[in-house]
Amino acid sequence: MTERATSTHLGEFEQLLLFALVRVGDDAHGVALRQEIEQRTGREISAGAVYTAMDRLETRAFVSSRLGEPTAQRGGRRKKHYRLEPAGATALSKSYAALSEMAQGLGAKLASLTTPEPEAQES
Repeated sequence: MTERATSTHLGEFEQLLLFALVRVGDDAHGVALRQEIEQRTGREISAGAVYTAMDRLETRAFVSSRLGEPTAQRGGRRKKHYRLEPAGATALSKSYAALSEMAQGLGAKLASLTTPEPEAQES
């Protein structure tokens, strides 16, 4: 793989985070992203996993962040708000196109592979 290919490749969890960010919108915070993923996938996500992956995406310039104002409800702590950057949107779009192309027409085949076969009748 070329250096460029590895720098724009998104892992599954990174894709989920970026899709959640698109759905929630700019200025989303980690809790909202986590809830969006959990609601849509049924997958439990730790807060640490969200923030670690978002830091990684920020390092790659796929997202940017800013700290909100401290609030009494959070004990004076600030929320970190995220924004999808053009590089992240491009990487997500390419990833989505590749997955869509690979999955095209496979619905019936996947269904047949995941349907349990009837038990053989003993004679």
